[in-house]
Amino acid sequence: MKHWQLNKEENGIVVVVIDKAGESANSLSAEVMAEFGEILDQLDKQPPKGLIIRSGKEAGFIAGADIGEFSQLDTADKGRALVARGWNLFNRLAAVPYPTLALVRGHCLGGGLELALACRYLLAVDESGTKMGLPEVMLGIFPGWGGMLRLPRRVGPAAALDMMLTGKSIDAKRAKKMGLADDCVPPRVMEMAARQLLLSGQPRRPLPFMQRLLNGPLKSVVANGARKQVAKKARPEHYPAPYAIIDLWAQHDGNALAAPDLIDRIITSPTARNLVRVFHLQERLKGFGKDSDFKARRVHVIGAGVMGGDIAAWCALRGMTVTLQDQNLERIAPALKRAYALFSKRLRDPLKIRDAFDRLIPDPNGDGVAHADVVIEAIFENVEAKHALFKSLEPRLKPGAVLATNTSSLKLEDLRTVLAKPERLVGIHFFNPVAMMPLVEVVEAEGADPATVQAACAFVKQIDKLPLPVKSQPGFLVDAVLAPYMLAAMRAVDEGISPETVDEAMLAFGMPMGPIELVDTVGLDIAMAAGKQLAGGADAPRCLIERVEKNQLGKKSGQGFYDWSSGKAAKGAAGSIPAGLAERLVTPLIDRVEKLVADGVVADPELADAGVIFGTGFAPFTGGPMHFRQVGEK
Repeated sequence: MKHWQLNKEENGIVVVVIDKAGESANSLSAEVMAEFGEILDQLDKQPPKGLIIRSGKEAGFIAGADIGEFSQLDTADKGRALVARGWNLFNRLAAVPYPTLALVRGHCLGGGLELALACRYLLAVDESGTKMGLPEVMLGIFPGWGGMLRLPRRVGPAAALDMMLTGKSIDAKRAKKMGLADDCVPPRVMEMAARQLLLSGQPRRPLPFMQRLLNGPLKSVVANGARKQVAKKARPEHYPAPYAIIDLWAQHDGNALAAPDLIDRIITSPTARNLVRVFHLQERLKGFGKDSDFKARRVHVIGAGVMGGDIAAWCALRGMTVTLQDQNLERIAPALKRAYALFSKRLRDPLKIRDAFDRLIPDPNGDGVAHADVVIEAIFENVEAKHALFKSLEPRLKPGAVLATNTSSLKLEDLRTVLAKPERLVGIHFFNPVAMMPLVEVVEAEGADPATVQAACAFVKQIDKLPLPVKSQPGFLVDAVLAPYMLAAMRAVDEGISPETVDEAMLAFGMPMGPIELVDTVGLDIAMAAGKQLAGGADAPRCLIERVEKNQLGKKSGQGFYDWSSGKAAKGAAGSIPAGLAERLVTPLIDRVEKLVADGVVADPELADAGVIFGTGFAPFTGGPMHFRQVGEK
């Protein structure tokens, strides 16, 4: 066989190894699944004592279905055939008379988890790369190969729907605690543990009585609650898949073939096509920096404000030793407090939290500069202050270290004039909040050293962010496109449209946050400064000037366009939305994206779409601003 190896052991156990030919990761293409069907044919003739399914790849178990094949589904019949292929094959696996076990090490996602769920036992290997999830909803589709049937039976409907409706993945320990995995073992004993569990005859852990009720007679209670939760985050006209998942589970026990019209509607929807496009854009961003062998172990961050402190915390969370510099320990203390909160939320294990905190070292004197592989400047936006800092840093840097600035509004060409080797300065521009925003702009000034830019991209990838190469120009891509959008929104407020109505228009369009709430979150003083620089000399909106004069600076001051005294924006009811308001507000943003592509600030329309989606949250179901306009013009 091309993609599977079948090994029969003396004890009667058969081990089948999936190792997809020509690929670094396993995915379930039509050919891979057809071969697995042939394996089951063989085992029907000579049933083994037990069957273990495992991966032959370093990268993990199975990453899911073959996305390339999904991209080619241009008719309803092809969509139904794809669902039927996995549903029937995995039902067949679930029905075999001998015990079966999936040995899960590394990522086990989508169709990979559906295959593992069809086995009698699931053994998870406890290491950092082991992640299990059903992320189909992120592609605008549903887990139609048995995930909607088996996951609720295994872990209960509330936990299962939470995984399926958010697309989030869980680690090996959490999988065992939930009952998704039967056991969780370290790599050194996984072979022995797999064989013991396979032949143990032990029954699966039964669902508690209440969970069985919620999975049966009380399904409608769970489904109604799930619909209300989904409605808070996604509108059915924009994202139909989560609603389909709830309906398929509640009404058809997860069997999508019982609702062929729903399959047709979801799989051929523009949302699914566009979200698959966004997936490919994300993969393209992940490719930047892969050709560099640069690997950072130590990072030094200068400036312990919100941005600098949070960049330092994120790097420490990702396993690096980080020194954080500011004028004194009092200035660094708030950053350490925020870092501890981040580590506690993300890591949960007290030992791991302590380890991460130990990696984040206050460094008022800047002693870490000499040892750092990456030095990131994150002080206030002032050219003279940055000049003085770079002059003092350059002689202390070790050879090959990346020198980076997190500036959001200054040109690198202006900042590097004091350096003996100006070509070594690169921009690594994070977005706030650092822990939430996936995109990082890697800024290349004219005449920059290409190897340094590649190293910066590799570093961004290393800390699990998406690097986007951009040219040095004030605002780069993301801030430059947000400025005219926020300006247009505030001009609408000047015309008498309430902030709530403006925000509601853009939420209905599909933005994750309204533009007026965004201005409040960014800070009205920052919006004023950025506006002067990025709005081409246009006068600031009256509503902005009035509030800045009263020191109403938004969320950070407790009052801006909205009252933030409770920590959240206190909004009144939105009025009726004037016809065409959303299109009017989004047009300046798209115009600016087109200009930045034409000017070469970002290399091509696809990368511009990727940057604006992952950097601003621009409605992913549209496929991005350039794609949205292109489709609209057709």
